[in-house]
Amino acid sequence: MEKRVVVTGLGVVSPVGNDIETMWESIKAGKHGIGRITRFDLEGHKVTLAAEVKNFDFGDKRAARRLDIADQYALVAAREAVADSGIVSGENVDSGRFGVYGGTGIGGLATLESEVTKCVKKGTTARASALLVPMMMPNAVAGNISMEFKAKGASFGIVSACAAGTHNIGEAYRNIKHGYNDVVIAGGAESVLAPVSFSGFSNMTAMNTTTDPDRASIPFDEDRAGFILGEGAGFLILEELEHAEKRGAEIYAEIVGYGATSDAYHITSPDPEGEGAAKAIKMAIEDAGITPDDVNYINAHGTGTPYNDAFETIAIKKVFGEDTKVPVSSTKSMTGHLLGAAGGLEAVICAKAIVENFIPPTAGLQKQDPELDLDYVPNVGRKAELNYVLSNSLGFGGHNATLIMKKYNR
Repeated sequence: MEKRVVVTGLGVVSPVGNDIETMWESIKAGKHGIGRITRFDLEGHKVTLAAEVKNFDFGDKRAARRLDIADQYALVAAREAVADSGIVSGENVDSGRFGVYGGTGIGGLATLESEVTKCVKKGTTARASALLVPMMMPNAVAGNISMEFKAKGASFGIVSACAAGTHNIGEAYRNIKHGYNDVVIAGGAESVLAPVSFSGFSNMTAMNTTTDPDRASIPFDEDRAGFILGEGAGFLILEELEHAEKRGAEIYAEIVGYGATSDAYHITSPDPEGEGAAKAIKMAIEDAGITPDDVNYINAHGTGTPYNDAFETIAIKKVFGEDTKVPVSSTKSMTGHLLGAAGGLEAVICAKAIVENFIPPTAGLQKQDPELDLDYVPNVGRKAELNYVLSNSLGFGGHNATLIMKKYNR
């Protein structure tokens, strides 16, 4: 018999707050976290804005030196989620049935850049740190979390660019649903705010070159001109329902649907017909056993690039109909694009939205593109009864992933 999967803990590090409540208050207020980059020298760079994490404190300075910044974000977010849930390995969960699905889009790129720069300065490639490999490997996110919390069940990270966070949560949901684990820490982490990789994104012309933070990440706007790079982490505690009830856990929401597909079209551009994204949405709806009319809100991938916003709108219409009134918003208008962490953070936002019956806005949407005619919840969020919420993540490589959460009812 298939198991029911609920969310019992939430944790974040984000450009709009390094804990759940700070982040959520910023999202509700439509407050963005975008500003001029402080992480590196901007000389020669065409893009000067990013959504940086502010005032971050890992705590243990000695331990931090052995971790890439993305791994630090992951651990801090996971700590908040675990504390929120009350899960303790070996006490209220069997350590062998306690897993981690922690993903990233790229891995420790900032560490790799730093080490290459050091080797160039020293004039030899033989002086790389012994910590380079464990700090840069993408699976370090899951590995470090599993070690800290003694989670000895399945532990790994799915790497699928901007869909990684959602893929990891979706596969963790399936893992519990089919009886392999009782509890999984699931989500994503990312930080690629390093000069060489940043210029790579910039030179793809994927990012907005404006110097106005208020007009930088503007999904669905007529003037949108690319995404703004963000960083951070978002993790959830997924738990089998009976296991959660037995220990009296607080339940935020229930995960009921997941779909994953590939465009098989282009390495960086989405399918202009939106077929892959539409199929992922349909799969999630079918998995949830509902109809499109049951969905009360869509948290869109909504990056603010001309192609993504247009093609995702097409995909939504393929499933929900040309005249759908379902509210759709992009919280990337406030957080920027966290790449492999985006789906994790947005799943946390969806869980909070369900609990508070609140639809987050698309901040900064001043001039809606006349070609895009859905309800994008411009600038001001709204109260609404949210029984089912859908979240999309669409990644480079053609990766599409969709999650559906519902309000928990016994």
